[in-house]
Amino acid sequence: MSTESPVKAQFEAYNAHDIEAFMACFSEEFKGYRMPAESPSTIGKESLREFYNNNRFNNPELKAELISRIVLGNKVFDHELIYGLSPNPLESVAVFEVKNDLISTAWFYFP
Repeated sequence: MSTESPVKAQFEAYNAHDIEAFMACFSEEFKGYRMPAESPSTIGKESLREFYNNNRFNNPELKAELISRIVLGNKVFDHELIYGLSPNPLESVAVFEVKNDLISTAWFYFP
């Protein structure tokens, strides 16, 4: 499996609002950061499931548009536009670290 594979799969599941397919892309020890925070905002796969069930996938307007993707070693950098969280699309960069074919850590940057 390539480094990009779980990131591509989670992106497709995100846009489909498919929580089971989405969760299958992440490690049990997942940590998510909303930058510039030094501490993770999400720790563990179940915390991630709860957040996306309650704050993202319950929003029918939610979708992401991929602008560009760069793979560097075991990290994938996605430049995206996120729709449905505000009146105008939000530009973001997500950095995913992949270990053992699963996303282990993610850093989310919003302006």
